[in-house]
Amino acid sequence: MKLNASNVSFKDLNYSIKASRDKEIIVDNVLGQRYIGSGVIGKKIIINGTPGNALGAYLMDSTIIVNGSGQDATGDTMDSGSIIVYGNCGDTTGYAMRGGEIYIKGNAGYRVGIHMKEYADKIPVIVVGGKVGDFLGEYQAGGIIVVLGIGVEGIPVGAFCGTGMHGGKIYIRSSQIPVGLPKQVVAEKLENKKEVEPYVKKYIKYFGGNAQEILKDDFIKLYPNSKNPYKQLYTKN
Repeated sequence: MKLNASNVSFKDLNYSIKASRDKEIIVDNVLGQRYIGSGVIGKKIIINGTPGNALGAYLMDSTIIVNGSGQDATGDTMDSGSIIVYGNCGDTTGYAMRGGEIYIKGNAGYRVGIHMKEYADKIPVIVVGGKVGDFLGEYQAGGIIVVLGIGVEGIPVGAFCGTGMHGGKIYIRSSQIPVGLPKQVVAEKLENKKEVEPYVKKYIKYFGGNAQEILKDDFIKLYPNSKNPYKQLYTKN
């Protein structure tokens, strides 16, 4: 099925997507319509243009491909499936994400991965090819975030990285530890590149490039400090 989103309201567009019996839907001329793919189950949506906020919110077992950039809250509370963005993304990408994967070719904004969580075999993943803004992994309770810093000089993350982090892992392609990390976060040089290799290879599969060139560089690994935990602030012990 092919839809033309030109001058179509987000409500009408989303109704057409959900009502369609087709498993693959191509949406052309997207310009800021919100909630595309919200709550969709078992579809492949190809977006040509720039979708609005909350793209793929509550997504389940579906794939969204964006031939353009996303705005804020891409993958909000996403359950499963994948979102692949061939441009940049805005703030709070992966907000409260609880499963699935988001791959972004370029940069992402502030508070990427805020409140990410994992349960049982559901481990959400966010991979950003470029850089991210402040508060990466804020209150992260689970999942994996990888920032590759392709084409970026210096540390590809902003300030206050890992604030409130009490679960999950963050991998940053850099030889330098981010400045001002909280005491509740451990930062160390990644010795075993196999931890990030699958995500790097998948990034290359989507966007092109050379995985070995990326993997030969240093990575910093961040994870919660069990000796000085934030967790006690959020859970009843």
